[in-house]
Amino acid sequence: MNLLLAEVARATQRLADAGVPSPRFDAEELAAHVHGVRRGELHTVADRDFDGRFWEAVARRAAREPLQHITGRAFFRYLELRVGPGVFVPRPETESVVEWALEAVRAMDVAEPLVVDLCTGSGAIALSIAQEVPRSRVHAVELDPAALEYAMRNVAGSRVELHHGDALTALPELNGQVDLVVSNPPYIPLEEWEHVAPEARDHDPELALFSGQDGLDTIRGIERTAFRLLRPGGIVVVEHADTQGGQVPWIFNEEAGWQDAVDHRDLNNRPRFTSARKAPL
Repeated sequence: MNLLLAEVARATQRLADAGVPSPRFDAEELAAHVHGVRRGELHTVADRDFDGRFWEAVARRAAREPLQHITGRAFFRYLELRVGPGVFVPRPETESVVEWALEAVRAMDVAEPLVVDLCTGSGAIALSIAQEVPRSRVHAVELDPAALEYAMRNVAGSRVELHHGDALTALPELNGQVDLVVSNPPYIPLEEWEHVAPEARDHDPELALFSGQDGLDTIRGIERTAFRLLRPGGIVVVEHADTQGGQVPWIFNEEAGWQDAVDHRDLNNRPRFTSARKAPL
């Protein structure tokens, strides 16, 4: 075993002792980042090239600073995104939301589907749809100026049109025209602050995490925005906490003009997002 692999093994134990959920993966990612190689190439780093900054990175991760803040990047589907302090780090569970949204868009009989991503953060959802549905027209909305800076860097050169604004009042010029509204909004109840993982609680912006006493304030607002933006028959899909699976579909109820409101489960079989269709005229 070369020196770097031996140090990765030691770092794995240190991260495990610190309560990091994926210690081996994180240790390898940090080693690869510091040494400028891929995880599968760690064995190629000669002992003389070992960089002591690896242990500085490990110490930061052991203090529960997000891995993505240390490396400056996050992987999401087929994307590598720039992230850091001030922007929500996209999570794997949101990939299930995007997968469902992509299938919904592809099933529409629309040559150039119009899509709006509310609370875009890093731009992960908007960029994924723009990349994987080549003829789509994608708008992304973000309120937080710090997050907007990251989104601007990530969407640069893409077809995504980025807007600085409030998701609850955004894009009135698109009223009644949008085929799909998608969002990963803040949805954590304020009373659950102390139970949130330190990587999120201490590093993700509060604006991207918490939304009222029951966590549903922003989703309630997005319901009204989505209804305003969507054409008749258009679809909304919104991520939520797995504990909110019985509540969110009721927000998109028939009395409010919706049809087919239903929850969907992620790869771990937990209720993770709700979709609904705006009722035809």
